[in-house]
Amino acid sequence: MTITQTSVRVAARARGLTRVYGHGDSDHTAVHALRGVDLDLPAGRFTAIMGPSGSGKSTLMHCLAGLDTPTAGAVEVAGRALEDMDDTALTVFRREHIGFIFQSFNLLPMLTAGQNVLLPLELAGRRVDAEVRDRHDLVVDVLGIRDRLGHRPSELSGGQQQRVAIARALVSQPDIVFADEPTGNLDSEASAEVLGFLRRSVRELGQTVVMVTHELDAAAYADDVVVIADGRIRAHLTEPSTEQLVATLRGDAR
Repeated sequence: MTITQTSVRVAARARGLTRVYGHGDSDHTAVHALRGVDLDLPAGRFTAIMGPSGSGKSTLMHCLAGLDTPTAGAVEVAGRALEDMDDTALTVFRREHIGFIFQSFNLLPMLTAGQNVLLPLELAGRRVDAEVRDRHDLVVDVLGIRDRLGHRPSELSGGQQQRVAIARALVSQPDIVFADEPTGNLDSEASAEVLGFLRRSVRELGQTVVMVTHELDAAAYADDVVVIADGRIRAHLTEPSTEQLVATLRGDAR
């Protein structure tokens, strides 16, 4: 499938995105996680993907990030068609163009925070030149972790560990960062702090962030909110009010 380009600068787009787990329509056990999703994710903005459990939001993120292979449809990230890549090319592409932030932090316990932050660059064989160092310094200062770079993850609070994970995702200046329930293991104070830093990365670093969440309070930090239910996009809201979000979610619940 060829994706029609638009004049809006997008970081990722999907057309006719379908994901079926099982053996298709003839199999009663088949699960239709995504049903023909069309979506443009704008560059330089913070987008939240919301929906109830089983709605397809995590599957959508995994397909957009190249972590799962759609049954049908097309995905482009940074202008590149993911379906044109084999596994090796896709691994390299993810490493060079996509950042990930997970609920469980996924920091290596034997490395310091600073070493964890720079790990993606080392894995990619990128030299830490002046430009990379400037980006690193900007990211760690925006996230307020400079005084924690010498500590190991076990010496950091949950909120500090997640900030380190965010820095790791941002330091290579990816085209897009996907965050999967990034505050799921944090208390309310740490959650607000982390979400504020994600928003700052968009405002101050020009980053594109796409976050999967089921929490209304988390989605309130985003510029745009995509609401998904039963594998279909139900709404794509720009700078919605809390009342508008609640009304949209209640509409999907009925």
